[in-house]
Amino acid sequence: MNSFGQKIRFSTFGESHGRALGCILDGVPAGLNIDEAYIQSELDRRKPGKSEFETARKEADKVEILSGVFEGTSTGTPIAMVIYNTNQKSKDYSNIKDVFRPGHADFTYFHKYGLRDYRGGGRSSARETAARVAAGAIAKLMLTQLGVEIQSGICEIDGIKSKEYDFEYAKSSQIYALDAKVEDAQKEAVLQAKNAHDSVGGVSRVIAKGVPIGLGQPLYYKLDGVLADAMMGINAVKAVEIGDGILSASVKGSDNNDPIRSSGFESNHSGGILGGISNGDEIVMSVYFKPTPSIFKSQHTINNDNEELDFSLKGRHDPCVAIRGTVVCESMMALVLADMMLLNMGSNLDGVLKYYQ
Repeated sequence: MNSFGQKIRFSTFGESHGRALGCILDGVPAGLNIDEAYIQSELDRRKPGKSEFETARKEADKVEILSGVFEGTSTGTPIAMVIYNTNQKSKDYSNIKDVFRPGHADFTYFHKYGLRDYRGGGRSSARETAARVAAGAIAKLMLTQLGVEIQSGICEIDGIKSKEYDFEYAKSSQIYALDAKVEDAQKEAVLQAKNAHDSVGGVSRVIAKGVPIGLGQPLYYKLDGVLADAMMGINAVKAVEIGDGILSASVKGSDNNDPIRSSGFESNHSGGILGGISNGDEIVMSVYFKPTPSIFKSQHTINNDNEELDFSLKGRHDPCVAIRGTVVCESMMALVLADMMLLNMGSNLDGVLKYYQ
């Protein structure tokens, strides 16, 4: 499936080394101011080649809106956006035409479809996430009107963990680090891996403020379930935590519960979600990225004929995919919350009557 969402549904298209990639976003309410400069600024946060901590592939990631917007305002019809690829080096992948790269989707795509686009991974490449960021930017524009703010940053790289979460600081950090005190160590870990022709993993911390009570559709479209689905659908993500996550399995109920007073919750171990429904507190998620599988060390693998061989990869790759991935996490959370906001409007009769009266 290449589509996601219910009320606001988006579909993406394109490959890493194809002519272009993009998305079609359906269900955006008419009358939303579409700030193209803001959409471009979001893509600029994710685009490659900005620093030594990212892939050397330089793409402008210039977004072009094709439909659904008139005189700067959404019309209520599908919004189509396209981003043209301008810096492909497909020849770098000629040596893997018939070879499966360890840790990549080459093996599974080939056995599922009987063929694959080997140029940069084709459809399975994280390059596709540029389209998600474009769609997420529009969702953020809508959420801003509703008082919801989403922020993210890197809280761990190569096991080096943040002790503080400063989301404002992360905005100016080259690696979106949340803790200035460990940023240099995290940067050094990335560069050491890069110089050793290897890679490292990382963890993104994503939060949403101003989320109203009641988002989520029990039992089979729970807010936490859909958020987890959205994050696990991002390339290289291998685990997701909401609130205290796995820590919840090792504490007592008296420690894990969030006591309630008239002023609100006294703690937020739940990550802002109870019974699959938002409780009005901050939504808090941790998203775990594996090390980039594209490394420049000799590795054991097989080819299309099941023959064993050793090979060395060429190309341009992120030494830590989590860094740019944290922007994608924000975008996916925005798309989920915008979708849930519209779904929630008809959850009780008062909401329906308020609209039609």
